[in-house]
Amino acid sequence: MKERIITCINCPMGCRMTVTLEDGKVTGVTGNTCKRGEKYAMQEVTAPVRMVTAVVPVADRRLPVSVKTREPIPKARIQDCMAALRQLHLSAPIEAGQVVLADVCGTGIDVIATRTVS
Repeated sequence: MKERIITCINCPMGCRMTVTLEDGKVTGVTGNTCKRGEKYAMQEVTAPVRMVTAVVPVADRRLPVSVKTREPIPKARIQDCMAALRQLHLSAPIEAGQVVLADVCGTGIDVIATRTVS
């Protein structure tokens, strides 16, 4: 049996939770004040994911365009995602919500623009 202590990031409460693992499987979560915390704890110790936000230069524009993953991606793929974003060469116009990088790093998740660049 192994225990891991984590802090929940789902809300400002920041609950300190203890997650109990046996053979790599979650057998218990304590310290959470809501079901969201329990779900987060289980995800965090077995397959952590994160949203990625960044900015990407746009040709002939002074300001870059802000982008984000449409959904969280595996935490282990963040560096690969950022490397892929550094390779992008975008040109205006770009619409908010437009896919700027499809299926980032084979995750099945798109990176989208979060603002319009005319």
